[in-house]
Formats: sequence, structure tokens, C-alpha cells
Amino acid sequence: MLNVCGEMYYIDLDTVSNVVDMNVSGDTEQTVNLVSFEVVKMMLEILMTEREEVDSSLGIHSTKNLSIPFKLAFNTLLKHQILKHL
Repeated sequence: MLNVCGEMYYIDLDTVSNVVDMNVSGDTEQTVNLVSFEVVKMMLEILMTEREEVDSSLGIHSTKNLSIPFKLAFNTLLKHQILKHL
């Protein structure tokens, strides 16, 4: 689970497989759309490494402090239903 601004989200791995066009043919051969894979991987890394500024008495200050890469990755993954609200 990923906590973003007090809301819980999770990563749908089945959707990730569909987005990166993972194809299995036979027992040993797999193909992956490398561009899609790398973009999704980079966006997930951005989400998992972002630091929110928290005040123990007030909670999270605001989404204004989140970086542009985080906002772009978060909204893109949400739009493609890779990131889902719990």
C-alpha cells in the first residue's frame, strides 16, 4: 500500500503486465515492450522515493510540496489504472 496525502493506493500488477505488453509464447520465450516497461518502472520508482513533509501536529502540509515528477508519475499511473485507490 502507498499512502499519498492521507489516501491509500495500491499497484495493480495485472494492469502493469498489460501496459508493458508482456507476451509469453511457449514454455521459455517472453517478450516485453521495453519502452513501456522502462517508463512504468521509472514512474513507480519516483512514487516510492518521494518524501512528504509532515508536521506531527498538522499532518501533511499540502500537495504543493510534492515534486513535479511525482505529480506527473502519480497522475499518469492513476489514469492508466496501474495505481488504484483503496
